Amino acid sequence: MKGVSGGISTRLIRLNKIGNCETPIPDTKQKGVLYMPVYTDCHLHSSHSGDSDASMESMIEKGIGLGLKQMCFTEHMDYDYPASERDPEDKFLLNTDSYLYDLIRCKERYADRIKLLFGVELGLQPHLSGNNARYVHSHDFDFVIGSSHLVDGADPYYPSYFDGRSEKEAYRRYFTSILDNLKKYTNFDVYGHLDYIVRYGPNKNQAFSYEDYRDVIDTILQTLIDNEKGIECNTAGYRKGLNAPNPCMDILKRYRELGGEIITVGSDAHKPEDIGSHFNDAAELLSACGFRYYCVFEKRVAEFIKL
Repeated sequence: MKGVSGGISTRLIRLNKIGNCETPIPDTKQKGVLYMPVYTDCHLHSSHSGDSDASMESMIEKGIGLGLKQMCFTEHMDYDYPASERDPEDKFLLNTDSYLYDLIRCKERYADRIKLLFGVELGLQPHLSGNNARYVHSHDFDFVIGSSHLVDGADPYYPSYFDGRSEKEAYRRYFTSILDNLKKYTNFDVYGHLDYIVRYGPNKNQAFSYEDYRDVIDTILQTLIDNEKGIECNTAGYRKGLNAPNPCMDILKRYRELGGEIITVGSDAHKPEDIGSHFNDAAELLSACGFRYYCVFEKRVAEFIKL
């Protein structure tokens, strides 16, 4: 199944033909309108995710105002997220029926203004392969992100994850845990924010280097490519003080060098003001890494859109 440049077979679409919207690409001189060749945000959360208070309508209205053509909501679904005083036991258990009802209602309301896609961000842990497989099989998602939020039952978001070990040891364990996940489960479309842990390390990315973890990261990337899976360029890293996306440029470039082509772009926005953030930077960076296209998934099929 050879495609755009020797990879997965896909469909090419023109940017201004995305979805059912026939409106022209907006005037890029208009204040607040995105000025870049990326008009789809493929990683979004609303109040259906346990860490967002934003209504779906407020997110959509903002996206329309920015000139987006498509938005894919990817609400959190993390089985076995540890309960604590901060996080109730069901914080990241998605009520998918409620989410889908809200999405269908918004699809009807905004049908002539933007295309909305049904996605999920699935928290991966090795022992959850059966739960995740049954869950994904039970719903007709357009797009599934597989993400590592927990390592050995702990979330690097919290400083306690780093207790009792060096930053480098904590980072390495995060990456080896991704390999553990890939051995058990691969029914997703892209792996999310591949170096998520760097956002929350004691020194973030100040001392982080792809070269220090090349052996395990290259194995991750090759495993994804061999299984015809992609990665995402998650622009939340810019907002988290990294001055870079997740994963960083070196990882993105290495994925492309190894033959990887499937790349989505997502803001990981949990509130309207973060939608589409740093997409201009992402588009330039992806081009510099050798990508000519970014992807949008519908009905679990990738479409390549020219950058």
